[in-house]
Amino acid sequence: MEPEKIKRMESVSSASVPLKRIAYFLCFLSVLLLTEGKKPTKPKCPALCTCTKDNALCENARSIPRSVPPDVISLSFVRSGFTEILEGSFILTPSLQLLLFTSNSFDVISDDAFIGLPHLEYLFIENNNIKSISRHSFRGLKSLIHLDDPGHYGLFENLDHLLSSLASNRSLANNNLQTLPKDIFKGLDSLTNVDLRGNSFNCDCKLKWLVEWLDTTNATVEEIYCENPPEYKKRKIRSLSSKDFDCIITEFAASQLLPYQSLSIDTFTYMNDEYVVIAQPFTGKCIFLEWDHVEKTFRNYDNITGTSTVVCKPIVIETQLYVIVAQLFGGSHIYKRDSFANKFIKIQDIEILKIRKPNDIETFKIENNWYFVVADSSKAGFTTVYKWNGNGFYSHQSLHQWYRDTDVEYLEIARTPQTVRTPHLILSSSSQRPVIYQWNKSTKLFTNQTDIPNMEDVYAVKHFTVKGDVYICLTRFIGDSKVMKWGGSSFVDIQRMPSRGSMVFQPLQINNYQYAILGSDYSFTQVYNWDAEKAKFVKFQELNIQAPRSFTHVSINKHNFLFASSFKGRTQIYTHVIVDLSA
Repeated sequence: MEPEKIKRMESVSSASVPLKRIAYFLCFLSVLLLTEGKKPTKPKCPALCTCTKDNALCENARSIPRSVPPDVISLSFVRSGFTEILEGSFILTPSLQLLLFTSNSFDVISDDAFIGLPHLEYLFIENNNIKSISRHSFRGLKSLIHLDDPGHYGLFENLDHLLSSLASNRSLANNNLQTLPKDIFKGLDSLTNVDLRGNSFNCDCKLKWLVEWLDTTNATVEEIYCENPPEYKKRKIRSLSSKDFDCIITEFAASQLLPYQSLSIDTFTYMNDEYVVIAQPFTGKCIFLEWDHVEKTFRNYDNITGTSTVVCKPIVIETQLYVIVAQLFGGSHIYKRDSFANKFIKIQDIEILKIRKPNDIETFKIENNWYFVVADSSKAGFTTVYKWNGNGFYSHQSLHQWYRDTDVEYLEIARTPQTVRTPHLILSSSSQRPVIYQWNKSTKLFTNQTDIPNMEDVYAVKHFTVKGDVYICLTRFIGDSKVMKWGGSSFVDIQRMPSRGSMVFQPLQINNYQYAILGSDYSFTQVYNWDAEKAKFVKFQELNIQAPRSFTHVSINKHNFLFASSFKGRTQIYTHVIVDLSA
């Protein structure tokens, strides 16, 4: 391109900029001249409304008007046709100081329905059909003073005919409210009067917050009454207290499945960490699990490989971890955790002539000495107590030979209320009633004391305590399982549970909750919760577990888990969930 043409184009381009600006200015000037002298149009009185200087009354309105004359500070709705007060319904009328709704048909007030009304002081909603108010319906009403009788304040100077018909009406009064969402009055710091009369309140956990609020608010609240439940009918809500509401419920929620069958499950603390060990009879392993703090699940930590493993019992002496591994074949052994090699090392074999068919192991400590006892279920075996001697465990006492013991339980009970509790063992057997042994302090041995009468065919006995009283759960495969209480000289019946096919009836305490879980090979597992008033267990949940053999509580990082073994299916982990129905 020629240099002269380029120069001419550049000059034209640069000249076009001020020309555009001049054009824009002329357009703006013409618009200004056209609108000069004209004031913005004020909103007219909405259809179906009557307006005075500062009041507006809308009757039979089908919707909430988006705007009203700017001088209106009082807006009333009577016999309107809209069914809901939506979010931001009054966002374009920020000057309102009073709102009244009476004899309308709307039944829902949404969140932030009155947002954008910083000056609203009086809100009256009565004789409507309200069934639901959202939790944040009144959010933003920081200047609100009264939720009360409109006749008290003389705010409708030009609406005398309306006032005469509303003399007995109240704000949120005379609606169809059965409850109110928690914290609905939160943020209403200027509130001095509230009237909720004429509603059919259901005084359940959802209304517990209102009872607490009535005790703390400085606002004047007209007397209100319960309509339900029947035991509280016509009772003043103000007369209730937080103790009248039992709003905390619990449940066991499925959390994790482990892809293997299992028999026994135990938990232990080692080096300030919590672990779980699971006996797998078919693979012959003791599987150790640890908590994964990142993934929030249990993961494999280590294992001990054997054959036909039925029990993996951990015992921590001082800072050393030992594991007693009971096996149906190949003998039973004791392993030690070698911290330097970071693995388990076998240190001892258990007498194969005494322990032929181990079925249960219990560990305990008496007078600073550690023991464990193995229940032997063979025809020629001996249930035997072993004692730690500083280097290993040696046979301390043989109990109950030739009786095919299926379970052993260690517990402490007092023979009389005045005596101290002493160590006891209860041995369950397939051939006779459960036998109770008492520790003899002088001989350092367990001596045979008595049995539990009328309780044949007891597979296992497990104990728990409530307010110092000792109870036991007795599992029976055929017939009723039982809960019994120690009466000072013997155990007495407290409760029976139908339990055909049961091989585990395990009491568990989680925080302040006492449970008993009854497993079955033929039906659902039944979870019972202890009722303090009735002093017995009440059923509250079912779990679907195939052939359960043990239930173990594991607590990690303030989380509580229930491990459920399964002889025929997969091992299941449940989370203990606490739900506050008043929240």
